[in-house]
Amino acid sequence: MSVFMSAFASLVGAFADLLHPLFQGAATAAAIVLFTALVRLAVHPLSRAAARGQKARTRLQPQIAELRKKHGKNPERMQKALMELHKEEKVSPLSGCLPSLLQMPAFFLLYHLFSSQKIGGDPNALLSHELFGAPLGERWHNALAHGGPFGAQGVVYLGLFVIVAAVATFNYRRTKRQLAAAPTASATGPDGQPMPGMGAMTKLMPLMSFFTLVSVAYVPLAAALYIVTSTTWTAVERTVLYRDMPAAGAAMATVA
Repeated sequence: MSVFMSAFASLVGAFADLLHPLFQGAATAAAIVLFTALVRLAVHPLSRAAARGQKARTRLQPQIAELRKKHGKNPERMQKALMELHKEEKVSPLSGCLPSLLQMPAFFLLYHLFSSQKIGGDPNALLSHELFGAPLGERWHNALAHGGPFGAQGVVYLGLFVIVAAVATFNYRRTKRQLAAAPTASATGPDGQPMPGMGAMTKLMPLMSFFTLVSVAYVPLAAALYIVTSTTWTAVERTVLYRDMPAAGAAMATVA
């Protein structure tokens, strides 16, 4: 693990050296943003596949409704018929989860890198790197101890909070519009039946983006940069990929 972390630290350092002529003291922060963008670019084909899958599932809703009428009293037969339909149409019910799952290792790797005092037995020099005076290895409460929320370090976090709040507000309004246009849209399980608790989840989903503010406040600044970059990317990506989807499908994609 230490060898792997050392290699990752070297990769971040190499990105920082590459970006130093443009960003000077903020080069490591820029390297983290670049790393995040590369991760998102790598999983973008899966995001596109997930969008195609959601569009296909939306298109199949009338057929699924017919199967539910036909096999509603036989869940086992319903599940088999639904799996056959998905296989025939080459649709994976789990495709929407893959982009998020594959990003998690990258986030935790970055989190661990900027939470470790030593890498490969040597002091972790990356912890001292800064973004406009705020160390990348420290958290919001550390910034508050150096001048409060409007101090030099606190202002950096305020900037991130503003970006997250703007993205969250955009997602909130978009999701509310989609759910208002498709109030009956609901996610279904492998048997084609509505998933338990999805009504409450649908009401909660428009607010989920605001929980990112809590994450940004409690993780190291480097990890916060990853979250902010990835969240912004997701908002733009979903807007583009689902722009031509009917409201019902887009609402279901948001809940998924």
